[in-house]
Amino acid sequence: MKSKRQRPLYALDLCAALALTAVYLGFARLTAADDGQPAYTGPFWLGCLIAAAVGLPIAVRRRWPVAVLVTVLAALTTASLLDIPREPFAAAGLAAYLVALAEPTRRSVPALATTLPVACGGVYLGEAVITPAEDVRGAVGVTGLVLLVIGGAWGAGFTVRGRRAGAVREERRRSEQALAEERLRIARELHDIVSHNLSLIAVRAGVAGHVAEADPQEARAALKVIEETSRSALAEMRRTLGVLRTEGAPLGPAPGLGRLDSLADEANRAGVDVDLTVRVAKTLAEGTQLTVYRIVQESLTNAVRHAAPTRCRVTVEADEREIRIHITDEGPPSASGRPLRELPGGHGLLGIRERVMMYGGSFEAGPRPEGGFAVSVRLPTEGNQRP
Repeated sequence: MKSKRQRPLYALDLCAALALTAVYLGFARLTAADDGQPAYTGPFWLGCLIAAAVGLPIAVRRRWPVAVLVTVLAALTTASLLDIPREPFAAAGLAAYLVALAEPTRRSVPALATTLPVACGGVYLGEAVITPAEDVRGAVGVTGLVLLVIGGAWGAGFTVRGRRAGAVREERRRSEQALAEERLRIARELHDIVSHNLSLIAVRAGVAGHVAEADPQEARAALKVIEETSRSALAEMRRTLGVLRTEGAPLGPAPGLGRLDSLADEANRAGVDVDLTVRVAKTLAEGTQLTVYRIVQESLTNAVRHAAPTRCRVTVEADEREIRIHITDEGPPSASGRPLRELPGGHGLLGIRERVMMYGGSFEAGPRPEGGFAVSVRLPTEGNQRP
């Protein structure tokens, strides 16, 4: 795929190579210059050889940048000493650009440090000493032009290489950030699934153990709840892990507001009497519904874990601007007259806070003065979320 994308570039290099070769062949055929300056008077075959060495390597500069630069530099220096060229080392500039672009700094910098004195020295000797065509000032001017062409081309290639490397680093950073965010999302999902279901199982197992001898029927009912909850947890875990293992795995619908009733029923079976109220003015996006579902799930899990048996009121309201979620429980019956319940530990409330922050909402959680615990969340609707 990469070679296909570079085919037009190779074609351009071939055209440049043929053009430079043709120019130097023209120099080799000159017998006298129109401006009166001396022209090349050596054998034509040598001029053709130099022309080929100057131009043709440019066609493969993308494959062997340093080798092409060495070949072109040797040919141009020879041409300068024989007074062939009347151009400022354009072939050397093209070769130096690719060296800076394709080679690491440890190779491109020494290549430039060698190229500049060789090229400038050859031009100055050819212009001012061996075959004088200019005075000292003119020779210095031509040498400076060669220095500018080669150094400028190398600098341009080095700059482009740096920008490309920066773009690669930025793309890698974004990929790593996306991977970290995906891992965090999966961790939240797994935490919500495991924590919620295991809390229900633990509570019902405690009930079953407590009443096993005194009330076998109640114990059997508790074991039935444990069985159903376990099956539900396993099904959700298989679905989540299946998505991670298999590309294109079939996905069931993400839990949303329509499944809040099932959350309330599960909490009721675990000893939390849930009063659920849902008032939504418009249909929410699937991702938003999942967020609301997970917030209510984690809050009810905390109520089951820390306050059952108790009563809990869950209110979910949504209008055109925001979604309001309020979950309050009355605390355990034995909590009357005791200090306020402390903030539950673990990752549950932290997960809620992270979900709320993703949507640019607000989150409050803490003990109630009259007893129990309260969670309050406000989320902007899709059109009102902060970028």
